[in-house]
Amino acid sequence: MFSDFFPIAAFFAGVVSVLSPCILPVIPAVFAYSTEKGKFRPLAIVLGLSLSFTCMGIITSILGATFTAYLGYLNIFAEILLITMGVALIFDLNIFNVFGNFSSLANSKREGLLGGLLLGFSLGIVWLPCVGSVLGSILTMVAVSGKIGYGALMLFIYSLGFSIPMLLVAYSASFSSSKLKKVSKYGFPLKKVAGFVIMGVGFYMVYRNHF
Repeated sequence: MFSDFFPIAAFFAGVVSVLSPCILPVIPAVFAYSTEKGKFRPLAIVLGLSLSFTCMGIITSILGATFTAYLGYLNIFAEILLITMGVALIFDLNIFNVFGNFSSLANSKREGLLGGLLLGFSLGIVWLPCVGSVLGSILTMVAVSGKIGYGALMLFIYSLGFSIPMLLVAYSASFSSSKLKKVSKYGFPLKKVAGFVIMGVGFYMVYRNHF
């Protein structure tokens, strides 16, 4: 049931993540310097970001496969984690937001496409506190599957949902920081919808695995 729905959910999760109030408003600052250094540099940043998330999917899948002998305990952990993530999204609890302001990387002076790639990879890690609840839910489902290829694919799809809005901002002169702050307000209702979906998946796993 969820295996067919999960790719769509992963893409939606990426879109919800980028609408986070601590990510969306600083995207123009991230790309302002980059576009001056070449029209393909934003693509390099997004590619680095996608590579960062995909690596997380591979690593998580490997860990999940390693603990397949303890699948029962892994399922219980996943159920608790998914329900917790759902509650955190519904009530907007920033349980992962411990690093404060992430705009310090916006003015990175790394040059060229390689610099953009490295910047994107770094952002994938530095922005983890902003997307922790949503991304953590995706990684939890990936870990339970224990399939490396599946994990890489799902996190790549997640990164597409994350990257496409970023590219629209990067290559559109109509998006200013003030406008994006207004758009980011829609992230709150979307996070609540995602929270109910994630919590529902958690309770469904409890029902399927124990009842």
